[in-house]
Amino acid sequence: MPTPTSANSPLDQLLGTIAELREHCPWMGALTHESLVEYLIEEAYEVVDSIEAGDVDDELRGELGDVLLQVVLHARLAEERGSFDFDAVAKGINEKMIRRNQHVFTPDGSLRESFPASVEEIIVTWDAAKKAEMPERKDPFQGIPPHLPALAAAQKSMDRAARAGLPVGAAGGQSAVVLPVIPATEEALGELLLAVVAGAREQGLDAERALRAAVRSFQKGHASPS
Repeated sequence: MPTPTSANSPLDQLLGTIAELREHCPWMGALTHESLVEYLIEEAYEVVDSIEAGDVDDELRGELGDVLLQVVLHARLAEERGSFDFDAVAKGINEKMIRRNQHVFTPDGSLRESFPASVEEIIVTWDAAKKAEMPERKDPFQGIPPHLPALAAAQKSMDRAARAGLPVGAAGGQSAVVLPVIPATEEALGELLLAVVAGAREQGLDAERALRAAVRSFQKGHASPS
């Protein structure tokens, strides 16, 4: 279970500061879950930017603080309407991590005596725990956010399909597209993807929209029958 924080811990101070701002700052008091969405997305991308730029010390610390602020704000809004609070959020995710990581923890949260030796074993136990939590979920793509960027959605969809034992190949095996040789490095792959986008632009095509449609088709073709 989460370790209790002291009354003067930095987290408690932050929770208190946000509570005061919600009460006394007109701008902060007017925030809603909906109005905060753009900030949550922006702050998450700024964390990505700082990591990929190699700024993993002070810059990353600050960006993570900005993401934490979004979590605290959403929890505060929920608390104000009597739904849940930050402690409930922390308690829920802690319990979920224990439940999902049965290769490390026993059901009561204590450590197991031994741990699996491979990532493959970890994935098996993680997936088994998820299935036990949601036995009604048959579609391997359920839970993938519909607003993910198309490339991220494509990657996650193929990962889900592979973990479900479904065939994953060139274009999902659903078209006669002949793929070029995939480069061996991410730098070269990035150049190839950029060239594809450039070619699409010259043809007046929207690469993001096209890939999003292809991902939907891939998911539909690989979805488990209901």
